[in-house]
Amino acid sequence: MFTNGRTDVHDAEKSGRPSVITDALKQKVNSIIRENRHFTISEVYEQYPEVSRTVVYEIITEHLQYRKICAHWVPRMLTDAHKAARMGAALMFLERYERDGNAFLDQIVTGNETWISHNTPTSKRR
Repeated sequence: MFTNGRTDVHDAEKSGRPSVITDALKQKVNSIIRENRHFTISEVYEQYPEVSRTVVYEIITEHLQYRKICAHWVPRMLTDAHKAARMGAALMFLERYERDGNAFLDQIVTGNETWISHNTPTSKRR
């Protein structure tokens, strides 16, 4: 095609089946999420059976940018309130560091949310 004079490397628009994901559907799913963050994909599917579970999952994860943490659906992007709270905490830490110095840093415990299960298998002889 390039030897015939094509200069565009992107795919051309294709005619096909229109998307079932509409702005109205996104707003409805978002309102369900805001009402109850413990919902499951199946619960939303039961309310909108005309849309498949895959499409519901795509709306929640790709279009609305939610992810599931500890059985809660939470937005991936921080809201302005979350950003303000984090900024306030950071400023408080800086003020305490200026006041107390390294003694303050020695009191901070950091970690992540990784849980490790320790299992010591016993042999059949015991």
